[in-house]
Amino acid sequence: MEGLGASSLQNLQALSALLSPQQQEEDDEDGKNMLACAHLGPGNIGPPPKKDKEVSTPYKKQKSKDIWSEEEVPEGSQYDDEADQRAQPEYEIILKQSVGTEDVFLGLSRKDPSSMCCEAMLVKIKLPDTKATDVVLDIKETFLDLRTAKYKLGLHLPQPVHSQEGRAQFYTEREELEVTLLIKRPMDIINM
Repeated sequence: MEGLGASSLQNLQALSALLSPQQQEEDDEDGKNMLACAHLGPGNIGPPPKKDKEVSTPYKKQKSKDIWSEEEVPEGSQYDDEADQRAQPEYEIILKQSVGTEDVFLGLSRKDPSSMCCEAMLVKIKLPDTKATDVVLDIKETFLDLRTAKYKLGLHLPQPVHSQEGRAQFYTEREELEVTLLIKRPMDIINM
């Protein structure tokens, strides 16, 4: 066993010498080798790390006393309120695309059933016992905020939308609000 330990120690030291030629050779006495073996590990192979380099992080801390910057806070988090006891209504998100006969029968427009070819997003929100005048709706690029006396919905949208180019319609007989939002599609030139 002692022979096996000494040869593996020699192999580790030889590998260390190959990977870090600037380190000086230690004496090959058996006592010092055993002490060196106890202190060697995977971190000892190769050149020592440079201390003067700064670690780059994706967020650069400002010199102010702020603990986060505006970019780090997700959109819509200002609407989160733990103390608000209003219920979240049931909702459904449906992606829509305009399809004509040339798409269905001939396939001329290169559209497919995937979500990449969708032009609009329909959000159906069930609001029982609510009037259309009670609904307060705010649409941001990636966030939908709905408030009524009984319900509160803060919904992060799956795709960015044009916040100024949507429409909402309240159906009293179904007690449902339908919000149609146009999806921002930056790759339309490539995809269509």
